[in-house]
Amino acid sequence: MSQAEAPHSMIQGVSRAFGRAVVSQFHPAMLFALLLPFLIVLLGSIILVWLFWVPVTEWLRHGFETWPVISQADAWLLAMGLVSLQLWLVPILAACILLPLSGLAGVAVAAVFVMPLVLRHLGQGAYPDVARRGQWAFAASAWNATWVVVLFCAGWMLTMPLWLFPPLALVLPTLWWTFAFTRMLRLDALVDHASPDERRRLIRRHNVGFWTLGLICALLSLLPPAWLFLPVFSSLLFAHFGLEALRRERQADGPPAAAPPLAGEPHNALPLPNRPS
Repeated sequence: MSQAEAPHSMIQGVSRAFGRAVVSQFHPAMLFALLLPFLIVLLGSIILVWLFWVPVTEWLRHGFETWPVISQADAWLLAMGLVSLQLWLVPILAACILLPLSGLAGVAVAAVFVMPLVLRHLGQGAYPDVARRGQWAFAASAWNATWVVVLFCAGWMLTMPLWLFPPLALVLPTLWWTFAFTRMLRLDALVDHASPDERRRLIRRHNVGFWTLGLICALLSLLPPAWLFLPVFSSLLFAHFGLEALRRERQADGPPAAAPPLAGEPHNALPLPNRPS
């Protein structure tokens, strides 16, 4: 059973992956790969706002009217001659519901469709010695992205009322984005190259490192300009970390065992010399 990596080794692995990801991001192929997630996020935002802005805002207004705390606070503000709480809080909450869904769609597209491009690029460059031993990579990636998206959306909606408490308004979104980045990208970084057994061992051994990368990506996502490059950069970050960990794991295990001889073939058989004609 693989032991968890030491803290100093984890920090070195994370910093190494971050530095390599920054360098890889400026490769022309990776700059071109930015277009697909960006277009998905932009198109998804337009579609979600167009289709669901009115239903979501109406649902929020109805909820505020039936929630005594909000309705009393709103009445107090109006009595003081101030702006209604619903006037500015409803649009903010509606944006907090709809826009993250488009961002999550961009991460999912990066995980399923951009990550293979990232792995192919890195496999031809920094990791040509890491052989591909994955099985059913696309199916595993698609299923993983699906359940992460469903759980993220459910958790995001259920915990939104807690955002009224100031610390949780920052902590909860960060935690949910850490979950989304980690659980979606750590598998995709390994699924093409690692066998199922190798993948389980690496995730168990480097679990803290993967979650640290997810937290870094979640903190970067708090900066709106980061969404221009974050889907591809996060894929590069997890890919560098995962492939380097897989390379070291295989080097520690030694070269693969030689294939057994065929039936009737003696062990350590030497080639026979050519017979004279």
